Amino acid sequence: MRPSTWNASFPLANGPRQSPIDITTGSCASDEVLRGKPLQFTLPTKASTIINTGAGWKVNVIPEGSVLQGGPLSDKYQLIQYHCHWGRDCASGSEHTVDGNCYPAEIHLVHWNCDKYKSFEEAADKEDGLCVLGIFFKVGAENAELGKLVELLPQILYKGDTTNVGQDVDPTAFIPANRSYWTYPGSLTTPPCLESVTWIVFKEPVEISEQQVEAFRQLFSYGKADPQPNDEFQGRIVTNFRPPLSVGGRVIELSRLEKNVG
Repeated sequence: MRPSTWNASFPLANGPRQSPIDITTGSCASDEVLRGKPLQFTLPTKASTIINTGAGWKVNVIPEGSVLQGGPLSDKYQLIQYHCHWGRDCASGSEHTVDGNCYPAEIHLVHWNCDKYKSFEEAADKEDGLCVLGIFFKVGAENAELGKLVELLPQILYKGDTTNVGQDVDPTAFIPANRSYWTYPGSLTTPPCLESVTWIVFKEPVEISEQQVEAFRQLFSYGKADPQPNDEFQGRIVTNFRPPLSVGGRVIELSRLEKNVG
């Protein structure tokens, strides 16, 4: 199902708060509203499983000790999973774009509001229910932590395949040392496109190797027992990003207050 047809089954896909968007840097608001509220996070290193969802790979984490707070957030949030979007080549793949420019891939760290709600499921459709950290990947040096996941991909080639993540993976390796970010109210970028996400998109990309991106494209969108789709990519998940949508009347804020780390 192409993103352009989602609204037929998921009416919110035509809503006023949809994601991703093109971040036009010249029109971003002042960061005064974020002043004095540094973004703070502790990300869990233990993951339970990695799964081929048919649209890409997703890592389910063991969330104990996880917390995301500060910045644009009034409550505490907890990581539940992370996943990635990419394109058929390194000229495209990121869901968010910056002044019309794409990156080869974009990883999303999905958090839910654990202060106000009892579960991810309860939070998922609430206006302040979710927060997603978005990080751009650019081609460069191999990312060692991502490599731990890439080496598991041959075990989840087909839709529905799942395998245990047998070692610690530190998601902070997916976050840039420069913690400047854009933030805006948006939605999930996959159906049902719930308009419940506070987006925090880091300004600086993180390097991964071209071989790592290519490994993503080897996954299949169909189950092992299903017939192979008769398409130009022979059923491989070669592209899985939603194109940018209208910003409308939303305000995108830029925070430059975060110091470099590392």
